[in-house]
Amino acid sequence: MDEWVLPNPARQRGRTFVYVLPSLGEDLTKVGFTQDPVQRFRSFHPRFFALFDLEQGMLVETGRLRDARHLERLLIERWPLHRATAPLLVSDAAGGHTEWFRGIGEEVGPFVRRVAERYGYTLHAPLGGWLHARFAERADALYEWSRRLLEMLQWQAANVPVEARDPRYARVLVDTLDACRAVGMALDDLLPPEVLTWYAGRSGDRAAKLFEDDC
Repeated sequence: MDEWVLPNPARQRGRTFVYVLPSLGEDLTKVGFTQDPVQRFRSFHPRFFALFDLEQGMLVETGRLRDARHLERLLIERWPLHRATAPLLVSDAAGGHTEWFRGIGEEVGPFVRRVAERYGYTLHAPLGGWLHARFAERADALYEWSRRLLEMLQWQAANVPVEARDPRYARVLVDTLDACRAVGMALDDLLPPEVLTWYAGRSGDRAAKLFEDDC
């Protein structure tokens, strides 16, 4: 599937990150480390922005992989009695079913801030601001990418029976545009008029839904 690809910050700048992702709607938090946060979040669920609270989420930029592993271990060992199972919506393929905690929502933020200050790590909080900056790095490619996907959808509509159409094209386009909107991007300035019209008719209440099979 043709996805809108964002640059990998680790490949560009040698960075490693520890993430703290509170769930929306319940006191459940995922922690871990990665060199590519956006790809990691997407691996949990394509609509990660509806699964996690981006305004309460945090990224700690440690620089070195061993430092990220150390910080992750500090988080894991601090709340051993609060370990929890992952939500059913989290993809099995992502391997994201470990390092979940319940009932640490009020403690984890202050603790992470203290550790980041102590070791001189860069803290990105709220997470939505960091995501907006990353998405903006590829904003210029969004126009052409979305136009190509819409053309594929229009071709399918004209040439393929409804029951044989591939729903993934519509799903990835809506999910990507919803993600852009969730991190505060002004889509009116970034998309072709025909894509904006299509999106206005398709998104509707999608932002309130975490998963929907029929796009």
